[in-house]
Amino acid sequence: MIVLEDLVRDRGSRYAAAAGTVSSRAAIDAFVAALRRRRKFDKATHHSWAALLSDGGPLKNDDGESGAGAVILKMLEREGVADRIVVVTRWYGGVHLGGDRFSHIVTCTRAALAALREVP
Repeated sequence: MIVLEDLVRDRGSRYAAAAGTVSSRAAIDAFVAALRRRRKFDKATHHSWAALLSDGGPLKNDDGESGAGAVILKMLEREGVADRIVVVTRWYGGVHLGGDRFSHIVTCTRAALAALREVP
C-alpha cells in the first residue's frame, strides 16, 4: 500500500491518497479497511475510491463526496491501469469547497498514479 499524506490543504480541509494492487471486490474492501485501521485515516470524513478490475470492470465509491469516485475512475481509465485502486481521503475542514474539491481530487489521484508507476 502506497500512502501519500498531506497532499493538499485548502480552507481547513486536508487531502491524502493511497494506492495499491487489487484483483477483486473483496480485495478492494480489505484495502480500504486496512487504510481505515490507521488511526489518522480512521478519523477522516471521506474515503473516495475507484478501481479497474481486469475481471470485474470499473468500480467506484464516493463515500459521501459526490462525484469523487467518477473523477478517480476516469483518470484510471485514461491511464489504462488495471487491477489498481486509488483512494482519495479528505478530512473536512468545516468550509464547503464547491468545485475546487474536484481539482484537489485530481491532484491527489495524479500523485497516486505517479507513485504507482514507480513501483515495479
